Amino acid sequence: MTFLKRFHRRDLFRVSAAAAAGAAFAESAEAQRPEAQGPDIAIPQAIRDLRPMTGGITPISDDERRGRIARAQELIRENRMDGIVIEPGTTMLYYTGVRWGTSERLFAFVIPASGEPAWICPGFEENRAREVVRFSNDVRVWQEHENPCQFVVQFLKERGSRFNRIGVEQYARFFVFDNLRKASPATEYPIADPVTVGCRMIKSAHEIAIMQRANEITLAAFKAAYPFAKEGMTPRDFGALIRAAHTALGVSGSGGPSFGKATSNPHGSIAAQVLKEGDVILVDGGCDLEGYKSDITRSWVYGKPSEKQVRIWNLERKAQDAALAAAKPGVPCEAVDYAARKVLTDAGLGPDYKLPGLPHRTGHGIGMDGHEAINLVRGNKIPMRPGMCFSDEPMIVIPEEFGIRLEDCMHITEDGAKLFTPQAPSIEHPFG
Repeated sequence: MTFLKRFHRRDLFRVSAAAAAGAAFAESAEAQRPEAQGPDIAIPQAIRDLRPMTGGITPISDDERRGRIARAQELIRENRMDGIVIEPGTTMLYYTGVRWGTSERLFAFVIPASGEPAWICPGFEENRAREVVRFSNDVRVWQEHENPCQFVVQFLKERGSRFNRIGVEQYARFFVFDNLRKASPATEYPIADPVTVGCRMIKSAHEIAIMQRANEITLAAFKAAYPFAKEGMTPRDFGALIRAAHTALGVSGSGGPSFGKATSNPHGSIAAQVLKEGDVILVDGGCDLEGYKSDITRSWVYGKPSEKQVRIWNLERKAQDAALAAAKPGVPCEAVDYAARKVLTDAGLGPDYKLPGLPHRTGHGIGMDGHEAINLVRGNKIPMRPGMCFSDEPMIVIPEEFGIRLEDCMHITEDGAKLFTPQAPSIEHPFG
């Protein structure tokens, strides 16, 4: 029995339920704050003088994408499917490099168990589609009065259906699934995670190199903005410095700052915030480099930290260290969450998700999406494997006072977990 065949429904839920939160940061409390439409802050010369850090990074090649399709076909056969259906989005981009918007009309990439894939395309979009489709010239065109999923079923029959099972990628919309059932009611339509997640969760050396640089860039952007925090500044002001630093470093990126009591909400607050002496500053953000994401959080205090702030920060760092030490090949993902949470419960916080304590899982998968399969959470017994990438981000929340989160991303090697970025040394010196 292969590793992927041991996925259970409960594990698949933990794989995908929070992965859908990958866009949450883009719609975070930062964008909803009352001051979000205020005037732009002047960008310091030191930030404008930053230079791109993207040199030497190459995009994913066509040969790499062909290898991904071939691997998908192996997993399709192992999981007794005839093929899988993929709508536009990250997974289509992963296999093909093709970007296409979604609408009420199906545009899909269909990977069969063997042989050349096919594209399913609205008739009036055929010319535009042929300009962008790749890795197959087999474009199946459907007209407005037709069920496009009939073309999916017919294509896979031509490829020699054996199992009467067609996998549907997890982000496909319900009407696609419904139209597939109408096109072939006797066919089974399992979730395609054993194939798509099976491919995407194991990163190649090239992918890891891109993610390494992306995380280094975000840390450099945070560090560049750090000296310019000042009393009276709003989160939007500080966020503008972080965005400008990412831009100067050669990427599109951002950071969502929270100040003071708002840091006790893991994703901030829409309440107006103005930085003052003694406030905790929490910044969570990342960037995109060649389609791959970074995700880093740093917490520190503006001015002199209190004894309590120092104690909680040090405990948070200890929990992050425990999670890192627990992350090894063969270890179930839930063990990492247990390790971090035990540090906090031993210190009298929690237990479980109770506050004061850790209100969320210890980490999530990361790659082309900021949040993707699989998660470091209780109940996820999927064993870690080399090439998997995760965030390591336990958080301590003291309700109505402050929150401390330290986040660095890591990848699993044969010898254990390796961080992409150096950890924060101390609350007084968060960037060394």
